[in-house]
Amino acid sequence: MTEFERVLVQSFNAFFEQNDVKGIAHRLKQHRFTHQFLDVLVDSLNPDYYLGIECKSISVEKGANALYFTQHFTVDKNGAHQIDRISNFLKRSGRTGFLAVELRMGAGRAREAHIIPWKELDERFHTDGAVKYTLSEIQAFPEIKRNGKEYIIDPVSWKGGMRIIE
Repeated sequence: MTEFERVLVQSFNAFFEQNDVKGIAHRLKQHRFTHQFLDVLVDSLNPDYYLGIECKSISVEKGANALYFTQHFTVDKNGAHQIDRISNFLKRSGRTGFLAVELRMGAGRAREAHIIPWKELDERFHTDGAVKYTLSEIQAFPEIKRNGKEYIIDPVSWKGGMRIIE
């Protein structure tokens, strides 16, 4: 589990506890030869918090300038792209999906994270000629603000401020 995923899970669980919301965020153990569906699963009877989140981290300090659909996502041995596998899981499970992208800016500079609705990512992936999200496009999506080392969790505003197609 990456630090980003771990902190996101901890932040969700702190949010649930502080706001007396019945819910839990967790990450399934990843095994070497099996796929995990998503990095972070959030379970709650409240549909606003029934989520699936895939996490990606980009090293801006090392020159990364985009999130590429080929470089940052996998294709399995049957040729199924990770975006299609996750889209299928989200559809079958009824979860609302998001892609959380952490931008690592380098030593001495704060990391920032942005949240992209999975439906928008899926539509973009299936658009002819679309191969990436640039840094400026990622930064146009809502930022997951930080408070110290924790993220401030507010999935309702993530949904409310974006075009979500169920």
